[in-house]
Amino acid sequence: MDTSGTILPSLQQWLDSRPILPARKRCLREQVPVTSYLRQHQSLNDVPFDLSHVSGLAAEVRSEPDTVLYLGYASNLSAETFRGRRNIKPISQVNVVAPALSLTFDLPGLPYTEPCFGNVRYRNSPTAECHNPPSPSQHYHKDSWRKGLVGVVYEVTKEDYAHIIATEGGGSGYQDVLVDCFALSGDPAKDVPSMPSGQPFKAHTLFAPATMSRPDRSYAQPSPRYLRLITDGAAEHGLPLEYQAFLHQIRPYRATTTKQKLGGYIFLSVWSPFFLFLFGGAQIFLGPDGRYPKWLITFLAAMFTACWASYDGFFKPMFGDGERTVGDIEDLGRGILIDEKVPLFEREQNRYGSANVVEAMA
Repeated sequence: MDTSGTILPSLQQWLDSRPILPARKRCLREQVPVTSYLRQHQSLNDVPFDLSHVSGLAAEVRSEPDTVLYLGYASNLSAETFRGRRNIKPISQVNVVAPALSLTFDLPGLPYTEPCFGNVRYRNSPTAECHNPPSPSQHYHKDSWRKGLVGVVYEVTKEDYAHIIATEGGGSGYQDVLVDCFALSGDPAKDVPSMPSGQPFKAHTLFAPATMSRPDRSYAQPSPRYLRLITDGAAEHGLPLEYQAFLHQIRPYRATTTKQKLGGYIFLSVWSPFFLFLFGGAQIFLGPDGRYPKWLITFLAAMFTACWASYDGFFKPMFGDGERTVGDIEDLGRGILIDEKVPLFEREQNRYGSANVVEAMA
């Protein structure tokens, strides 16, 4: 597993999940205006940013326009993460679909605690095909969404965008890319269009190329904490109920056996202190360009590789799976496709509409 690219984003998200680092407090319920058509139109002249000099981004505030349209997805949908912990204050925002992208959960985290994090991939690309060979886990419902990425485009200052990049690992492993976005109607009852119409606009987002992955990139399940941030954020923004129903079907990772729980406790007792000490204190090495020195990235990558090697070689065979709930593995091995989170979906059926939404995605 090549870890030199996206190690810092993975560790940053894992570090954010630790309760020892309190989130910054601010009013999270204030209303944010919808991004104007004029600002959307201005984005058509945008170009991608060079993340090799993050600090230079904030220095460009005198250029026009002096704000950035940033496509947020996964945990950045949540006010708890985006406006609370990261202390970002959007100027405006709009719900969108980005047809060229799809949501994935293939950014490795740490076994037993945060097995994976959200990422994006270009849809129907040759790269995606070669990195996703056919396997039973392709039928897992977190991969069943067949439309574009649904998210929120935030208009933020360039200083705030530089801060977003810094909190995603200082830009290490990420590329700033521009993607076409289509504004959604704002009515949650309307389905996400398969082929959006109207005038698209451009938005920046952070894309982690396929330089780090597990053998089966569809295998790992997100943690309940991480999945809750995504579903809460989707509800907060009133994203289409069709998409919310899809998110609520995703089954999170849970340790269901005593051996898994014991293995997770030992694993985290061994590795957590290293990463908390090393990465928690890495801010003192953050350079004036907003990036970490290469030696630190290389060292953390080696630690991350050793961490996963110890899991694959010892902890998983000895204590059990730290990426997927045991019952899910058995169901997939028998070729059984189950409706995930059925009790939750039944409780939310009036909210999300008929069960035809699930049947259409299966």
